[in-house]
Amino acid sequence: MCRIAGAPPRSLLPPLLLLAALQQAPIKATCEGILCKTGFPEDVYNAVISRGLNEGQPLLNVGFRSCDEKRKVQFESSEPADFRVGEDGVVYAARSFQLSTDPTEFIIYAQDKETQQQWQVVVKLSIKPTFAEHSEKDQKKIEEIVFPRQQYKPSSHLQRQKRDWVIPPINLPENSRGPFPQELVRIRSDRDKSLSLRYSVTGPGADQPPTGIFIINPISGQLSVTKPLDREQIASFHLRAHAVDVNGNQVENPIDIVINVIDMNDNRPEFLHQVWNGTVPEGSKPGTYVMTVTAIDADDPNALNGMLRYRILSQAPSTPSPNMFTINNETGDIITVAAGLDREKVQQYTLIIQATDMEGNPTYGLSNTATAVITVTDVNDNPPEFTAMTFYGEVPENRVDVIVANLTVTDKDQPHTPAWNAMYRMTGGDPTGRFTILTDPNSNDGLVTVVKPIDFETNRMFVLTVAAENQVPLAKGIQHPPQSTATVSITVIDVNESPYFVPNPKLIRQEEGLLAGNMLTTFTAQDPDRYMQQTALRYSKLSDPANWLKIDPVSGQITTIAVLDRESQYVENNMYNATFLASDNGIPPMSGTGTLQIYLLDINDNAPQVHPQEATTCETLQPNATNITATDRDIDPNAGPFAFELPETPPSIKRNWTIIRISGDHAQLSLRIRFLEAGIYDVPIIITDSGNPPKSSTSILKVKVCQCDINGDCTDVDRIVGAGLGTGAIIAILLCIIILLILVLMFVVWMKRRDKERQAKQLLIDPEDDVRDNILKYDEEGGGEEDQGLKAADNDPTAPPYDSLLVFDYEGSGSTAGSLSSLNSSSSGGEQDYDYLNDWGPRFKKLADMYGGGDD
Repeated sequence: MCRIAGAPPRSLLPPLLLLAALQQAPIKATCEGILCKTGFPEDVYNAVISRGLNEGQPLLNVGFRSCDEKRKVQFESSEPADFRVGEDGVVYAARSFQLSTDPTEFIIYAQDKETQQQWQVVVKLSIKPTFAEHSEKDQKKIEEIVFPRQQYKPSSHLQRQKRDWVIPPINLPENSRGPFPQELVRIRSDRDKSLSLRYSVTGPGADQPPTGIFIINPISGQLSVTKPLDREQIASFHLRAHAVDVNGNQVENPIDIVINVIDMNDNRPEFLHQVWNGTVPEGSKPGTYVMTVTAIDADDPNALNGMLRYRILSQAPSTPSPNMFTINNETGDIITVAAGLDREKVQQYTLIIQATDMEGNPTYGLSNTATAVITVTDVNDNPPEFTAMTFYGEVPENRVDVIVANLTVTDKDQPHTPAWNAMYRMTGGDPTGRFTILTDPNSNDGLVTVVKPIDFETNRMFVLTVAAENQVPLAKGIQHPPQSTATVSITVIDVNESPYFVPNPKLIRQEEGLLAGNMLTTFTAQDPDRYMQQTALRYSKLSDPANWLKIDPVSGQITTIAVLDRESQYVENNMYNATFLASDNGIPPMSGTGTLQIYLLDINDNAPQVHPQEATTCETLQPNATNITATDRDIDPNAGPFAFELPETPPSIKRNWTIIRISGDHAQLSLRIRFLEAGIYDVPIIITDSGNPPKSSTSILKVKVCQCDINGDCTDVDRIVGAGLGTGAIIAILLCIIILLILVLMFVVWMKRRDKERQAKQLLIDPEDDVRDNILKYDEEGGGEEDQGLKAADNDPTAPPYDSLLVFDYEGSGSTAGSLSSLNSSSSGGEQDYDYLNDWGPRFKKLADMYGGGDD
């Protein structure tokens, strides 16, 4: 690679002056093949660039020279946050920022990755004058960009030359008015003198979308822009210029051309919201943060065109001060600057906020406005206050859950908030807790409510002291008392109350058996209305299940009208209940009920009875015990223990049976003899209780005696069934037999009547019409008995009357049928042998004994 000796460094020259410098400077070539030294060819690199830098924007090429093509060098910047170096030595902006007006200086380091050998060079950047400062001559003069030369080695092979400099970017203002196409620079190669070349550009804006913005004359290399540019859409274009011969062969290495679109102040600031809403508590101190408003500008934020400043144009309302708020002109933070925020006076402020670019320059900057609505939020700086010092109400006695007074308060705080909601409490006048105060959530009124009955005869008036306060405490520094107090005067109205019995229920003790007409007790009621003019109470009976009692309507004296019986079905646990009614003549009439409880004392008025009343035992002595129990409707001491004994008569009872008491209520009945023939026996048993005097009765125990097997189970089933029929079953059987006999009798009467009618009919028939031996043809359905019946005889004047003596035909003295007496046994019973009945089992034993016993 060869360097042009005697020429100024290309990094110091703008593209417009580069060609002139190359043409005017004496040319002395020093080639690498003659002398090679690894390192930076310059000690200091200078570059003139625009103040505003974009991230990734190429600035210059430090052009490191290496004599060994295999050497791998790594570049680093002393300011890595602002500048970075590519592998080819091109220096780029690491971020978007604006350079200081003073020259910027930093160091580029190059280090061999294998040997760690290091080189360094100083880079100085200066601010390029603005576009307006160029002379009119420079503007009209078209700059030329010349491709770097290539060298030929002795092998005559074309070798590409590494670029050791970067063409400064072309700065083009946005929104240019033309005319278009507008020429920018001319691209040329110094080989165009010997070859016919063709020039072209590639990249976004040329042959890539958006295409056609930049064009190049293929012959002259003139690069032009075809339309106005918009920095807000594309801030820079990176193009690559190419030079080829007519055959399309590359004759130069492509060069990079960067076109920066210079920002113009063509966009106004825009607020993110047209209306901003914020809040601030009332009473806030100066310096309290309220809200932040934000605007954006589409212009370059690193240039004055995009630097915004905020200010407040107006405040409404302007009380208590026209400058209650201020705004940070850079951040848009709104804070309070004056005291006196009072929601009860001003609930909302409206601010007009202006944002201006060009750092707020009112002459050159563009502006826009938005509205900030600041709501003053409520704090509890006002306690509730009663609207009156005394409130009045009235309530009928004995009423509960009724509102007797409405307590009204005023509160200047925001309604339906904890700072406005009132809570009421009683501070005096209600020691028994008969009242409570509820809060109406809508009106905030206090509702004085009765929760316990009030007796007019005891309390005719109440004077309550009440207090009202908010749900939250007052804010600090408020010079008001935290609560308000008032008095509530409540009058109790007398009403007609129900009479009440004393005591209720009333309990008395009385022996049963009290006869009708005896005075039992006096059960009276009291009228609580002492201040009402009323007549005496009247009494009546409300409930008397057994109908034993009556009450005097005036005196309340209760008298029996029937015998009191403790064993009655209406008595439960010795207690009988009756209910009585007492009524007054008030308006409206009222009544009360009272219960009389009579505890009935037992007397020995019931004899004991045997239970069960039927039993079964075997014919033999063992086993033949039957357990029986004595029952008594009376209670102790008029019941058990009981005494059991058998009567003296008839003598067969004690001869056949014996009874033994096994406990106070139980006894055991058994056979005294060794064998008793099967059957049903009525055994009378005398049972005596322990009353004073004792009471006894004779109970009949129906004992069924039957044959038993070896286990003691009764086997005489038929006889047991027949014997086991109770009284009800026997009565039912007798009724069935009687009904059956009546049916049979009715049938016989009907048959006899039918025979009489038949005989009467025979008398009316002419002998010549006798049809007994004739064959009759019954092919007619009419007539029948209707023609020849009783009606014809009744209408026949020659027929004899029914009550006359009739003569029937004599049948003769003989009969071919034998006498029924001939149905006798062919032989007498004595001639039969019935011993085989003994082989048929125990059921035929009786028959065998009866017929097989011979003379017996």
